[in-house]
Amino acid sequence: MRGAFDDVPLTTLFPRLSPADVESLEQTASAVDEAHADEDAAEWEWALDHVVFPGPQPCTPIVLGLDVIEHADGGDQLEFLLQVVWTDLGRLAVDAVVNVACWCDTDHASHDVDALRLVVGEETSLPRAFEAAAERLIGWLTDARDADFWRARAALPPRQPA
Repeated sequence: MRGAFDDVPLTTLFPRLSPADVESLEQTASAVDEAHADEDAAEWEWALDHVVFPGPQPCTPIVLGLDVIEHADGGDQLEFLLQVVWTDLGRLAVDAVVNVACWCDTDHASHDVDALRLVVGEETSLPRAFEAAAERLIGWLTDARDADFWRARAALPPRQPA
């Protein structure tokens, strides 16, 4: 499902959230939406079928996420992700990732050039992990929105001319 963060059924996705936790997530998402404001409204995605841990999967089961994609001429792409996911061990984690299209001789499709993963547990609550990952994402969104900038930071090959 997709929509504004106000449409996200937080207490259905995360039944153990307190009202204060819900408010914290909403405030954090509002800050992310504001950082993304120079474009179309942020469209959050959520998966009700991932509310309960689905067991280890070949790909990461995403519960809630935001994907900000920047396209450039010649098929280039830069992605900023903020996601609440299940780990293979059945714990929630919050991921923030910058991803660029691959221009290596061997096509890897894409590369994560910066990433943060915070596993939710006794020491880190979901709202705190979400806030920390969102702060990282907001910082990235204020940096250059140019895939070549991010490739250079990660020492990846530059985009090949079309």
